[in-house]
Amino acid sequence: MKKLTVPKPTDAELSILRVLWDKGPSTVRCICDILNIAKTTKYTTVLKFLQILHEKGLVTRDETQRTHVYSAALSQGETQRQLVEDLLHKAFNGSAEQLVLQAIGSKRASPEEMAEIQKLIRKVEQKDGATEGEK
Repeated sequence: MKKLTVPKPTDAELSILRVLWDKGPSTVRCICDILNIAKTTKYTTVLKFLQILHEKGLVTRDETQRTHVYSAALSQGETQRQLVEDLLHKAFNGSAEQLVLQAIGSKRASPEEMAEIQKLIRKVEQKDGATEGEK
C-alpha cells in the first residue's frame, strides 16, 4: 500500500502553520497580526500564502462566515513526522542513527531534552521488546 504524501510546506508556510497550531482556527487578519510581532508581513502576502496552503491541502478554510477562518489540516506532530521522514531519506540515506547524532551534535541538548530523549529511547525499546515477544 502506497503512503499518501502531503506537499511539504516552505519556511514561510511553516510560520503560518505555527500560528494556526498555537492559536487554532484563525482569520487572515489574526494570523497577520501575530506574524507582525516578529517581522512586518503584509495582509495580502499572508492571504496569498493561505491560498497556496489551501491548494496544497495543508489548511482548511471555513467559508460560512463573511471572514474566512483557516485551520491547519494536519497536526503539528503529523507535519513534523513527515518533514523528518523526508529529511531522513534525502539527507541521511534512511539512517535514523545519523540523523539523531547530527541533531544532538549540532546543538548542545539541555539536561531536560536529554532526559526526554532517554525516556523516548526506553519507550521504543520496551515497545520493540513487546513486539518481539508476541512473535
